[in-house]
Amino acid sequence: MLENIEIDYFIFFTAFLLIMGVLTTKFSSRLGVPALVLFMGVGIIMGSDVLGLIYFDNPKLAQLIGIFALVVILFEGGLQTKWSSVKAVAVPSLSLATLGVLLTTIVVAVAAKLIFDVSWLEGFLFGAIVGSTDAAAIFAVLKGQNINERLSSTLEAESGTNDPMAVFLTLSLIELLTNDSTSYILLVGTFIWQMGIGLGLGYVFGRFASYAINKINLDSSGLYPIFALAFSLLTYSLTDLINASGLLAVYIAAIVIGNHDLTYRHSIFRFNEGFAWMMQILMFIILGLLVFPSQFLSFDLIFKGLLLSIILIFIARPVAVFLSTIKMRFSLNEKVFLSWAGLKGAVPIVLATFPMTMGIENSQLIFNVVFFVVLTSALIQGSTITWIAKKLGLNGPKKTEAPHSLELVSIGKANAEIIEVEVNDQKHIIDQPLKDITFPKEVLVNAIIRKGDLVTPHGETKIKSGDILYILVSKHSKNELKHFLTE
Repeated sequence: MLENIEIDYFIFFTAFLLIMGVLTTKFSSRLGVPALVLFMGVGIIMGSDVLGLIYFDNPKLAQLIGIFALVVILFEGGLQTKWSSVKAVAVPSLSLATLGVLLTTIVVAVAAKLIFDVSWLEGFLFGAIVGSTDAAAIFAVLKGQNINERLSSTLEAESGTNDPMAVFLTLSLIELLTNDSTSYILLVGTFIWQMGIGLGLGYVFGRFASYAINKINLDSSGLYPIFALAFSLLTYSLTDLINASGLLAVYIAAIVIGNHDLTYRHSIFRFNEGFAWMMQILMFIILGLLVFPSQFLSFDLIFKGLLLSIILIFIARPVAVFLSTIKMRFSLNEKVFLSWAGLKGAVPIVLATFPMTMGIENSQLIFNVVFFVVLTSALIQGSTITWIAKKLGLNGPKKTEAPHSLELVSIGKANAEIIEVEVNDQKHIIDQPLKDITFPKEVLVNAIIRKGDLVTPHGETKIKSGDILYILVSKHSKNELKHFLTE
């Protein structure tokens, strides 16, 4: 009987926290505060130091949930990433993801050493943990915003690929703190192995997953998104098992998969988008539950944590951006924006659980300070990123998204499918009536979404910039249609 009651409470609180998380996203946009701050706030309020509804003090479990959530979030972010956009910013993104993280780590290490009077290795551990730009925070904050595409692509690619560097530095420093005989040369070799193998396996798994998704003939369309998600988990686990970077492999695999023509593409994308939101909600709430406000709401820690945050935001990140993007054709305003957009989020908090599980001295101090730094970064930078872009004149064309939930079906057992096309640069069809547009054979425009309204197309209907077209096309005419739309 008692076991049944505990199960009921667990299911009830899971449902309650998810509902609170979903409702929180509604208020976050109105308040101008990133959703992750409110998610963590829900966790803190539910925790033992405030309402006392849930007692959670298990860093190992929080770490497990956090890593699983990061895999899902990186996979969804990679699926949505256009290879053409990433390719154009590959050099600055990788420079920020490696050299940028290292430079941030060094500056923060010096500050942490002076502020908290810790050892140099512990200071560098502080820096490594908060050195990366967080993918979950960046994907959430930039989604739907009309920020210059080159800058948003740079930030998304950086945040998707810099976690491995932060993880490597964190684990290496923990190894140095716990093992006096660790070889620095071996650590350099480990870094090359992790990055190189992670990149290679990500590409291989991505190609294999794309082939498998298109070749398998499943009875239910709902199985395809699960099949795709399973590949992301497989990619991470197998890559991590051989001590390579599983997070990098997942992100690369997702980019490869997302840029292939997939059976049931939209079902896969929508499922993973929803699942990533769910994992993001649970992850930040769990991390909020792990925090005990009574431990860090002291004047001394708040003052020192705020000082470290100021150094990170106004010195460490700008130094990293300006030095790692030398001669990369970014204007002063663009570099200022990239500096300001170095958001911290889930990754630093998850990494801060590693010292706790490894029994590192001052691990509780590290966790509390990192949580405070993430909170201030999200509140200060996350809530002003769009405003800063506007003030610096870095807004791009307004992004148009389909506001309707039209279920697109890839007709797996027929020789046709429905595709979605957003009209932006296709000047040869803009302001042209449908009857005058020479589409390839076996192509039919089924519906048009225009400024939030559904337009039923007919011969006299003119295509406008910003329209979203839903086109039925036979599979053997699909490539010809794509070529026609990109002329």
